Amino acid sequence: MAVPVRRLVGVQTKMYLSHAQTQAYLDALTTTLSKTPPLASQVDFFLLVDHISLAAVASQWKASPHHGALRLRIGAQDTSPEDHGAFTGQVSAAVLAEVGCEIVMVGHAERRRIFGEDDGLVARKAAAAARNGMVPLVCVGEVTRPEAGGVEAAVAACRAQIETVVAAVPEEAEVVLAYEPVWAIGAEEPAAAEYVVAVARGIKGLECVRARRGLVRVVYGGSAGPGMFEGVKDGVDGLFMARFGLDVGVVGGLLGRWLLRDGCSR
Repeated sequence: MAVPVRRLVGVQTKMYLSHAQTQAYLDALTTTLSKTPPLASQVDFFLLVDHISLAAVASQWKASPHHGALRLRIGAQDTSPEDHGAFTGQVSAAVLAEVGCEIVMVGHAERRRIFGEDDGLVARKAAAAARNGMVPLVCVGEVTRPEAGGVEAAVAACRAQIETVVAAVPEEAEVVLAYEPVWAIGAEEPAAAEYVVAVARGIKGLECVRARRGLVRVVYGGSAGPGMFEGVKDGVDGLFMARFGLDVGVVGGLLGRWLLRDGCSR
């Protein structure tokens, strides 16, 4: 019998919070989560903060009274593909690990659009994270909205992104794949829950994913309300939130409905 996969829930602060607000958010989030024992014992969490706040937040979490009760990883929103050298303005994965970072996001749609990052660079960043003992969280998703019956096209677009990354990361390393249809970001009508579930299942069925020896979890990273999250729960291993997740009360209520009602493991 296959071992159930623990749900994974994460939040990234983007550039919405100040340093002090980020620290206050960590305290509020962990206090809220620790009040619900099933969440504390059965769900893995991660929080991705800005580079400046990372060291302080990692230390703050280690000293927190909730540290032993929650499985929470503190992480970064990006990394350099290089460990050291003459790379002005970049942040080394080796240094991130040194200050307590445990998970690193790479390939976010905003970095691809604003900074022109491609699959090759994303793969090098994922490799740097894994090389330094951190979990690569790889953002994937089709750019354009497929025509009717476009699930296969969406999965194919994601496959091209995923294959490049997993080829650069050791097979035994843990990887998180955050699926978000890029065309739905900020759209008046988000991707339908049925569509998201179908694509996520297609991603899980890819040979390059199934062949890995290390743990691979697929989380939904799209921006939508609680109804959407409840609609995709049967197709994904968890959630990855940004601005929506910065309201701790909303996060607690969402997880109570989405996870506890039907069980936290898959």
